[in-house]
Amino acid sequence: MPWSGFEGRRVIVGEAEYSVTLGGQGPPLLLLHGFPQTHACWSGVAPALARGHTVVAPDIRGYGASRAPAGGPRGEGYTKREMARELVELMEQLGHRRFSVTGHDRGARVAYRMALDHPERIERAAVLNIVSTLDQFARMGGGPSLGYWPWFLLAQPAPFPERLVGADPAALLDHAFDTWTSRPAAIDARHRAEYLAAATPDTIAAMCGDYRASFHLDRVHDAADRDAGRRIAAPLLVVTGADETQLADAPEVWAAWADDVTAARVPGGHFVPEEAPEELLAVLTPFLDPS
Repeated sequence: MPWSGFEGRRVIVGEAEYSVTLGGQGPPLLLLHGFPQTHACWSGVAPALARGHTVVAPDIRGYGASRAPAGGPRGEGYTKREMARELVELMEQLGHRRFSVTGHDRGARVAYRMALDHPERIERAAVLNIVSTLDQFARMGGGPSLGYWPWFLLAQPAPFPERLVGADPAALLDHAFDTWTSRPAAIDARHRAEYLAAATPDTIAAMCGDYRASFHLDRVHDAADRDAGRRIAAPLLVVTGADETQLADAPEVWAAWADDVTAARVPGGHFVPEEAPEELLAVLTPFLDPS
């Protein structure tokens, strides 16, 4: 159900049909969730942001209640370039040609790709708890930590990971929420039930397509941009959880990608919008409204 004061809408973009929650008024702001969640992760921040913005919070391609075909063998259809292009079109259909974007986890990868590929559309961008996909693979090359298991498990050829995840999706979700947070209770029972209900065979296939695309294609796109010297022109806010110690260097990493970087740390681990909603709002609101 949409949050109080928000409405739900279906928006068709190409072969995808997006479930979108929107509300508020003011400059448009696109909120993009990550794995293994839905737009529900923004429930602690979206209503406050809607006091000064028109908030658009979709379930990203194939996740949650959004519907899209399964990806190709290398994740075709789920590259962050393709996902960014679809979401730019979605915002255009909603009447927003230029807008700000905030993304967490997988949604943050779509957000920075959007800023690179569509600079004329992006006013300001915020990325939560990531470094670029190219840099992420580089730091896993010497032996990935146990916490990075989705990058390699879900990128395996279909249908192997789909069958593994589909056999017990609750175990996957609980493992992620209990090990990637400093306070597992922050992902409450209501949200866990919503994320589990969204873990259908089609959604699981989309998640795998998302990770396959990063393994095979997204990092190639990043490398081409780095070689060409392409940079993010929009102001970029980089937010990391204080307990995500492996991301302590995130501001320096993003300085190689963007001309104007602001960095902030908030309490907690990976799931910043739910672990530290008030602290996130305290850094996100002045960034989005610098005047």
